[in-house]
Amino acid sequence: MISETRICFIGDSFVQGVGDPEYRGWVGRVLQATDGEVTAFNLGVRRDTSADVVRRCWGEVGPRVRPGADNRLVVSFGSNDMVGQGGGVRVGADRCLDNLSALVAEARRRGVGVLVVGPPPVVGAGEGHLRRTVALAERMAARCEGAGVPFVDTTRALAADPVWTGEAAAGDGAHPGGAGYARLAGIVAAGAWHDWVAGR
Repeated sequence: MISETRICFIGDSFVQGVGDPEYRGWVGRVLQATDGEVTAFNLGVRRDTSADVVRRCWGEVGPRVRPGADNRLVVSFGSNDMVGQGGGVRVGADRCLDNLSALVAEARRRGVGVLVVGPPPVVGAGEGHLRRTVALAERMAARCEGAGVPFVDTTRALAADPVWTGEAAAGDGAHPGGAGYARLAGIVAAGAWHDWVAGR
């Protein structure tokens, strides 16, 4: 009998909740809105790309997986991949998608359920970054659908959200404050989250 649900959240600074004066980010707010008891671990690291996340994932998630528990993994990356660098981007879209597929495949092999949260927009990075991030999110959604993994799209909705964009612009150009993270938490909670946690 499964006695515990354990959820690791892995990704970048948006997962970490950088910029939130309450230190809850979207992860803490989603957990507060979740029925039932879960043991949660926030493994977000600022500036991480998909390549960084894949490289460290199982070294960090592995020790937090407990035999006999309902072990879950929430993955969110891509915004840093699409940042311009040296005439290209930090991590190309094809490689990002391959990293996502590798992570999902390994999670499946280990018996860990996966949910993917799409990359939030970086307001201060400009229109080119937004176009790349939207296109990446669409491909992520298709990749997840093919793998039978739930995907929560965040990019377009947050790019059009005055709370998210206003707080990010007033801060470091990327990270919102508490109200912006509440908007992201609302998108996740209204998506596949509750059914996924309940195992439906």
